[in-house]
Amino acid sequence: MDFKKILKLAAVLGAISVILGAFGAHKLKELINEQALQNWETGVRYQFYHTFAILFTGLLLMKSNLKEFRIASIAFLIGIIMFSGSLYGLSLRSLIAANLLWLGPITPLGGLAFIVGWIYLFVGSSKIKLN
Repeated sequence: MDFKKILKLAAVLGAISVILGAFGAHKLKELINEQALQNWETGVRYQFYHTFAILFTGLLLMKSNLKEFRIASIAFLIGIIMFSGSLYGLSLRSLIAANLLWLGPITPLGGLAFIVGWIYLFVGSSKIKLN
C-alpha cells in the first residue's frame, strides 16, 4: 500500500469508529447487557487507537518510504479486524441467532497483530532518516 491508500484507510476507519461508538452509546445500550456493552466499547477504543497508529504510519511512509511502515499499517488493520471485529461479534451474539463464541480465541490473535504493528513501527522508526 502506498501512503495515500494508508491515509485514506485511516480516514475511513476513523469515521467507522465514530459511527460504531455512537451506535453503542445511543442504541446498543438498550439492547445488550452491561458486559457486552463494555466489550463493544473496548473494541471501539482499540479500533480508534490503531486508526491513529495507521494514520501515523501513513505519514511516516510519506516521508521515508520504509517497508516497515507498510507492514505496521497492515498489521494494525489486521488487528482491528480480528480484535475489534471479534469483540463486536461477541457483543452482538445475544441479538442474532448464531453461536459466535468461536470468536473468543480470535481476539488475542488480533492483539498479537497489534503488537506486531508496534514492533514494526519501532523498527522503522529506528531506520528513519529525516532532514
